[in-house]
Amino acid sequence: MSSVELARVAGPVAAAGLALLLVSGRRDLRLAGLAAWAIGGLAFVPLLAPTGHRPLLGAAAIFGLAAACGVAWFLARWPWLLALGALAAVPARVPVHVGSTEANLLIPLYGIVAGAVVLLGWQLWHGDVRERELGPLALPLALIGFWFGLSLAWSDDVREGSITMVFFVLPFGLLALALARLEWTRSTVLRVYALLAGLAVVFAAVGLFQWATHEVFWNNKVRIGNAYHSELFFRVNSLFWDPSIYGRFLVVAILATLVPVLYGLRGERLAAAVAGIAFVWLGLLVSFSQSSFAALVAGTLIIAVFVWRRRAIAVIALTAVIAIVVALAIPTTRHSFGKGLNHATSGRWGQVTTGLHIARDHPLAGVGLGDFKRAYAERTGVRGKEPKAGASHNTAVTVAAETGIVGLALLAWLLVAGLLAAFRTAGPRFGGQVALVAGATLAALGVHSLFYNAFFEDPTTWGLFALAAVVWRPGWVEAREAEAVPGSTAVSSTQPVATATPALAVPPEAERP
Repeated sequence: MSSVELARVAGPVAAAGLALLLVSGRRDLRLAGLAAWAIGGLAFVPLLAPTGHRPLLGAAAIFGLAAACGVAWFLARWPWLLALGALAAVPARVPVHVGSTEANLLIPLYGIVAGAVVLLGWQLWHGDVRERELGPLALPLALIGFWFGLSLAWSDDVREGSITMVFFVLPFGLLALALARLEWTRSTVLRVYALLAGLAVVFAAVGLFQWATHEVFWNNKVRIGNAYHSELFFRVNSLFWDPSIYGRFLVVAILATLVPVLYGLRGERLAAAVAGIAFVWLGLLVSFSQSSFAALVAGTLIIAVFVWRRRAIAVIALTAVIAIVVALAIPTTRHSFGKGLNHATSGRWGQVTTGLHIARDHPLAGVGLGDFKRAYAERTGVRGKEPKAGASHNTAVTVAAETGIVGLALLAWLLVAGLLAAFRTAGPRFGGQVALVAGATLAALGVHSLFYNAFFEDPTTWGLFALAAVVWRPGWVEAREAEAVPGSTAVSSTQPVATATPALAVPPEAERP
C-alpha cells in the first residue's frame, strides 16, 4: 500500500477514534478511540515525514515520547498548567528544517497536547468515568472531524488534507477535550485571563517597536510587502508569523477585557483596563489586519447588545453610519471600489466566487479535504505545484468546496451549538461574564475566518469550544469553587464581578504561576 493510500485509510480511522473520545460514554470505547486516534495519526507519517532522515526522526520520536510523559506528570500534579501552557504556546511557531522540508510548527503546543494524551490514557485506564465533556458541542465536533477525515478518500491532494488532519484537527480536537475536562475554578479563569492580558500587552509593545523602527523579525513576505507599500503603511507581526494571526490574538484579549468594563468595572481597575485596551488597540492598528478589525467590531457589537440591550441598537446604527461616511471620504477607498469589488478586496472576492463555483460543481461531498488549491488552479488556469493565488481566504467557502453541503451543515451546527452554549448563561455575574467572553470571541473568530482561512488551524478556536462547553454546565462556578484550596478567600460567584475581575495587565488575586 502506498503512503497516499495509507493516508486515505488513516484519515477516517483517526477521526473515528477522536469521535469515540468525544461522544462515547463507555470507558472501553474511549480507550479504543484513543488507540485509533494514535494509530491513525502514525499512519500519516510515511506521507508527511521527510525522506532520508530516519535516524533523526527516530531520535525525535523517542525524545518526544519521553517529553510527553514528563508533561503528563506535570499536568497530573498541576492540571491548570494545561490551560496556561496551551495559551502561552499559541504564538510559538518554531521553524523546522529537515532536508528540503521547511515548516513553522507549533512544537511547544504539540508537546503539551502529547502530554495531555498520555494523561488521558492513564486516567481512562485507571477507571476515569467522565464522559461527553464537550456537552452540546461533542456530537457536531465529532461528526465534522470524521467527515473531514473521510473526505480524504476522494481528495486529489491527500498530502494537503493530511496536513490539516495531523497538525490541526486531530491534536486540537484532543486539546479541546482535555481543556473541557479541567476542573475550572474562578482562580483558574483569572490565571488564564492574566496570562492572556500580559501576553497581549507584550505582543503589542513588540509590534509598536517594530512599527517605530521599521524592523520585522521574520517572515520575508511581510518584509517584501512593506518594501512595496512603505509610503502608505508598515505592517508588523510582533512575535507571530503572520500579522493577521497577531491581530487576532490581540482581538481576543481586547474582547475579554471589554466585558467587565461594560458591566461596570470601577476605580483603578477601570482605568487600568481602559488604558490596556487602548494600548493593545494601538498594537492592533499597526498590524493593518482588516480581518482582525472586522472581528473586533463584530465582537464589540455582540457584547454591547448583551450589556446595553436596546440602547445598543442606536450605538450600532451610529457606528455603521460613521464607518460608511469615513470610508467614502477616503479617496483610496472610493478609487478601489470604483474599480470593482474584486479590486477593493485585493482579489479575495474573485477567490470566494471561484470557491463557490467549485462547491456548486461538487455539491454533496466537495472535492475532498485539502484539494481547494488544485481545484482552483484547474478552474482558473493558475500554474504551479502549490498555486498561492489559489489559497482560500474564507473558511466557510473552503469547507463548502472541499467537503460539500454536508461539511458546511456540520460547520453551521458546530458554530450554533457553541454560540448557544455560551450565550445561554451570559450575564453580569462572574460565570455569565466568562460565558459572554466565550460567545463573543467565538463569534469574532468566525467573522475573522470569513477573511482569513484559519478557523480550524487556530488553537484558540478549539480552546473556545472547550470554554463554551464549560460555561454551558449549570452552576459550573459554584460547583468548582467548593474544590478551591482550603483556606482560600475566593470571591463568591454571586458577588458582582465589577469588584472581582482583574483589569487588563493587572495581576489577579490568584497567585501567578
